[in-house]
Amino acid sequence: MNKKLTGLILVLLTTLFITGCVKPIHNVHDSAVMTVRDVSMSKDQVKRAIIKAGVHRGWKMREVKSGHIIATLDRSNYMAQIDIKYTEKKYSLTYKNSRGLNYDGTNIHRNYNNWIIYLDRAIQVYLDRMK
Repeated sequence: MNKKLTGLILVLLTTLFITGCVKPIHNVHDSAVMTVRDVSMSKDQVKRAIIKAGVHRGWKMREVKSGHIIATLDRSNYMAQIDIKYTEKKYSLTYKNSRGLNYDGTNIHRNYNNWIIYLDRAIQVYLDRMK
């Protein structure tokens, strides 16, 4: 096989591999604060559940002001940072910044989406444990 053809095949395989790892960014918008017992919660209880869930999943949680937390997940080659905005009725997880995750304004490495999905699930578990 000649070198040009080999090079072209390598470029195509690399592109396919990278494309498979990059997905549209997953944000969580206005997720309802719910518990199994359908008990209303205070804003402080929601904050505590979010922080506990984040710490449990390895995120560093920093409260910026009431109703707003910045969460950072720092792995060896990757970093993801999100805004978490919340009230006693709902919360949102929104992309803020990243490193090493190939974010292009629309798409990001699938690991980021998995981290957000797992964090969202953990928040729901901790919200239910608050009451």
